[in-house]
Amino acid sequence: MSIAAAHPLAALRGAVERGSNGRAGEQCEMCAVEIAPAHRHVVDATERTLKCLCPHCFMLFSDEAAAHGRFRQVPMRYVDLGDAGLDDATWDTLAIPVSLAFFFHSSSQDRAVAFYPGPAGATESLLPLDAWQAVLDRNPSFADALPDVEAVMVRRDRDVTACFIVPIDACYELAGRLRMHWSGFDGGAEAHAELTSFFDRVRRAASPSPVVHRA
Repeated sequence: MSIAAAHPLAALRGAVERGSNGRAGEQCEMCAVEIAPAHRHVVDATERTLKCLCPHCFMLFSDEAAAHGRFRQVPMRYVDLGDAGLDDATWDTLAIPVSLAFFFHSSSQDRAVAFYPGPAGATESLLPLDAWQAVLDRNPSFADALPDVEAVMVRRDRDVTACFIVPIDACYELAGRLRMHWSGFDGGAEAHAELTSFFDRVRRAASPSPVVHRA
């Protein structure tokens, strides 16, 4: 599944829709054995693709040197980063038009990229790199997210901002689910319920960040 093809959401859109519809028969993209709807992923850093793997094939890449580092396991960790001081003024400098986005470092592009969900899926935002660097300078914990396989997800809800390090596949899964449930201008009740449920799960799974935010 490509995360660098015509649209980055192509990486997980198919898998999310198949899983949500309960369809069986998805295969490991290494050995072709049938795999469960809940399975692990690796990122192909060369082709910028996300591959669905069986447990045995996934373990082949537990060593970062495997396949010369081409395939990287998507981890399962969640880290609570607090509010990170992302007030309205700071958010405006990032040019994100909605209140939810995820940011990660792309090795193939050698830069930070940002996406936000909407009725068409995940949309890339033209992230002002100087503004993002200013956020990183104030929040060293953001840099703890592993390139390609983890993202910093930010949700701003009225006066409350929540920031987490999450697996990259979770970001695209959320974007796909919101797309399937989206209605109207702001997403509608079903999309908002999906979003609330997702962040409830993230909060329960997240550990606190060991890095203190800087003012």
